[in-house]
Amino acid sequence: MFRLDGRTALVTGAGRGVGAEIALVLAQQGAHVAINDIDRGRAEDSVSRIEAAGGRAAAVVADVTDAGAVRAMVAQVAAELGPIDILVNNAGLPADGMRMLRFEESTPADWEAVLRINVYGVLQCSHAVLAGMRQRGWGRIVTISSDSGRTGEARMAVYAASKAAGAGFTRSLAKEVGPDGITCNTVSLGTIQPPGTATDDERLATHRRRYPTRRLGTPGDVAATVLWLASDTGSWITGQTIPVNGGYATS
Repeated sequence: MFRLDGRTALVTGAGRGVGAEIALVLAQQGAHVAINDIDRGRAEDSVSRIEAAGGRAAAVVADVTDAGAVRAMVAQVAAELGPIDILVNNAGLPADGMRMLRFEESTPADWEAVLRINVYGVLQCSHAVLAGMRQRGWGRIVTISSDSGRTGEARMAVYAASKAAGAGFTRSLAKEVGPDGITCNTVSLGTIQPPGTATDDERLATHRRRYPTRRLGTPGDVAATVLWLASDTGSWITGQTIPVNGGYATS
């Protein structure tokens, strides 16, 4: 049901964590996967993991906020693996990668880094792949977001705004390109278990208690949802924000 044979996927920010797991799962279902990361070592590690599992992948190093670099990346993927059928916009500045500030204490310099990668990165990559998808009459764009964009979080106003912007863009784009056989969806995440931490780590106990499932998410939880949306099984799902959050936010 979920096979992706003959498809080429580009997963941004796929050198580690959620992105790396998404890339692996897509490759396991037969897709050729381009691993984007700004760090070549991380990208190549992810490629090695896929190849060891019998899949095909290539590392493509690019800053997703740079329009020229993104266009060059898309051309490189087409030359090495084939035209891009599936784009997963996973690259982003994580919440733990930004300063937690009351909005009135922040400055435009604080906002810039967040908006450039979480908003412009999504726009740049989506823009670069659309013409080819439209020409071929098939495409999938999946953007990884955060429940902070749906519920809001104190001291994270700009981060939440950037995630809400990505989801709004995706809903609007879905209406533009649906007639061309392209679906566009957002996957909205709760807290994902940090790599290298035990599931019973007491530091995470407070987080776990906020979830009805009493556990945090895993990269595998996210990857399974992305696979569903990327496959033909998800062909009638578009313009949606799919929560993968253990029941944290239900509205």
